[in-house]
Amino acid sequence: MKRYLLAAAALATIPHAATAADLIKTPAAAARPPHRLSEAPIYQNPVYKGRVAVMDGRTLWYPQYAQRVRLVEIDACELPQWAIDPKWVDRERQKAPSPVPCGPLAKAWLKRTIGSRPIECTVIAYGNDGIPQARCTSAGRDIAVEMLRVGWARVASPYSYNSQYLVYQQHAMAARYGMWATYVLDMNEWRRKAVDKTLDRQPIADFNLLVEREREISPPFIDARKKPKRTDR
Repeated sequence: MKRYLLAAAALATIPHAATAADLIKTPAAAARPPHRLSEAPIYQNPVYKGRVAVMDGRTLWYPQYAQRVRLVEIDACELPQWAIDPKWVDRERQKAPSPVPCGPLAKAWLKRTIGSRPIECTVIAYGNDGIPQARCTSAGRDIAVEMLRVGWARVASPYSYNSQYLVYQQHAMAARYGMWATYVLDMNEWRRKAVDKTLDRQPIADFNLLVEREREISPPFIDARKKPKRTDR
């Protein structure tokens, strides 16, 4: 009797003690130590897969999820945003330089890059507006790289740690591809200052913003600041 009481007391001290039936049927499970909080499974970032619609030069729409996704670490002209062609040659016939639809061209190139192929987007972060920012690939290609390569997007932050993105941007800038061949206002400044953000926005509105710009991102602006010397003195 005394031996039975000692055995019962010892069994009571074992946390979540298994029954004799458990020990017989699943001895390994019964011997496993209790589950610790630190061993909880780590869930991966959300991943969206499927065909998409292109909303602008950096935003995709997954109809099956009713979800917008932005390409992480890059920025592009908004749809109503205009740029200006610096090649203003015939100033007698042409009163102002030609406008360039920077936003629609960025969207068009993103559509061309994607085509009808399914896109996989892995969420990296969330913007202030709650929209997921993701690394998106098409047939193994990073879509953001394609946009930077042709100059219709820029690295979102000048302090980006992504050296690959910076290399593609520098190449596009040197070659004057895409928006780097235009006068274009920094996108963040445009979003802050543009009053009319509808698709009916006129080019003159962005021309006026460029005149009073705080920050410039296009190399041609450097050329424009070099005023020609007067020879009629």
